[in-house]
Amino acid sequence: MTAEVTLDAPARAAEAELLMSVADDEFVIGFWDSEWTGIAPMLEEDVATSSIAQDELGHAKALYELLAELTDDDADRIAFGRDADAFRHAALLNHARVDWAFSVARRWLYETADAVRLAALSSSSHEPLALLAGKMRREETYHRLHADTWFRRLSDGAPEGRERLATAFECLWADAQEIFAPLEREETLVGAKILSQPMRELHATWSSQVRPMLEPLAEGLTPAEPSPDGRRRRTDDFRWLHGEFTMVARSEEDATW
Repeated sequence: MTAEVTLDAPARAAEAELLMSVADDEFVIGFWDSEWTGIAPMLEEDVATSSIAQDELGHAKALYELLAELTDDDADRIAFGRDADAFRHAALLNHARVDWAFSVARRWLYETADAVRLAALSSSSHEPLALLAGKMRREETYHRLHADTWFRRLSDGAPEGRERLATAFECLWADAQEIFAPLEREETLVGAKILSQPMRELHATWSSQVRPMLEPLAEGLTPAEPSPDGRRRRTDDFRWLHGEFTMVARSEEDATW
């Protein structure tokens, strides 16, 4: 069953926006975490973080391929042929990797939010998306367990590690909300049951889960809501990363995945 047969033009356009946002999230966090390859705090984490990064890039590839099918485009071009300003990842992923505690905090925020989002997508009325989200959800379970382990290890460990983690959460908290930034065609997505719930409801679910865990650690958290432009703000840190991951494609325009 093809996307063109099951979706009319407005639904295809709406789902394309959704897929772009999720794929870009997976793609960018995968590349940020790949920056730890060879320099993670211990050998086991070097292997684990590299594996997680590879998983995320694989998820992005599958999402870009579904997007390309919907829009009659090319997955390589979508991934490597766009300018930095054309990416639609959440603002949480605009930051450089900084130190290990910062990366743990970002990974934990992302994985907890992604779990809520994937649960909604796995019940999508568009079967190819539902099947892909279900597969991603099973694989992301291990990413979440890894993030939870490091969350506990740092928050219950030495004062310096706990302080670094708390500072990172306070820095990233506002931008983490943007994973649930409203989409321009969200009404179409929800109406067609491509997305089972509006982003504001998914955000409320996520916030109710994570705030009780974070408030004892990071006392500086304030109530925050996603903003409409939360997936359009780019930074110099991301522009640097964009230059890194498009370098090969720019040097060899005919290269494929």
